[in-house]
Amino acid sequence: MAPRLCCSSQLLFTVSFLAAFVAVSNAGQVAVYWGQNNGDGTLADTCASGLYNFVNIAFLNVFGQNRAPGLNLAGHCDQAAGTCTSLSSEINSCKASGVKVLLSLGGGAGQYSLDSADDARGVADYLWDNFLGGSSASRPLGDAVLDGIDFDIELGGGDHYNDLAMALSSRCNGACLLTAAPQCPYPDAHLDAAIKTGVFNHVWVQFYNNPNAACQYADGDASALQNAWARWTDAVPAPADVFLGLPAAPDAAPSGGYIDADTLLSQVLPAVKSAPNYGGVMLWDRFRDTTAGYGAKLQGKV
Repeated sequence: MAPRLCCSSQLLFTVSFLAAFVAVSNAGQVAVYWGQNNGDGTLADTCASGLYNFVNIAFLNVFGQNRAPGLNLAGHCDQAAGTCTSLSSEINSCKASGVKVLLSLGGGAGQYSLDSADDARGVADYLWDNFLGGSSASRPLGDAVLDGIDFDIELGGGDHYNDLAMALSSRCNGACLLTAAPQCPYPDAHLDAAIKTGVFNHVWVQFYNNPNAACQYADGDASALQNAWARWTDAVPAPADVFLGLPAAPDAAPSGGYIDADTLLSQVLPAVKSAPNYGGVMLWDRFRDTTAGYGAKLQGKV
């Protein structure tokens, strides 16, 4: 007896639907850093651009060892004057549009370090109460609840960031994201132990400003980057996915690593996206992206 056409068509539809669903589910996302230049524009406009899935507010660059935690958001606002609370409505606007907003810890300048597991747990308590789901009488960014915490640790040693990650994971209990931004030399000097805890959701590796480490794009050659990418995607524990961190313009990475968007899309991403834990692309930073238009060239293509 010939097969019934209705069932055959239904099977074909189901297979096609599942294939399309997998393709959409595995589509890459885009993260960006915001906060280190007035040319960033507003946080609300950054989210409303439709270019990004994650925005990292950069940076909380003073914390640990009994220091009073402090934000440095360039000219956007002044924590001491209380003006950063104005960002609360912008954060809520971002979240309403489906963009995840995180607070990034560290950066390339500041005063931060952890000297013990207790110190790390104290910082985790501060972050929970002042930026996440806890409560405090003086939340620096107002009442808005951020989606998570990003670790961009570039100074000092790597001691106790694993303790901080574990303490935050325990505090959040699945209710917030944890992300990390290590440098491309593996293992990262500051975040290796933290990443190995397996509590991070996304790891956006900085494949730039590391000219002596043979891990970034240089002189038209992507081989070093691809080798480093393979090392990272093999090493990062589940459930985290891995993002390709790139400068949005040449001057965003004075020590190299810039890849023009056309080359990225045609020559680099096809190989990078073959990793099963590929997550997308991270851009440094929103200020450069507003002038270079890099993110717009990637839209819908990562």
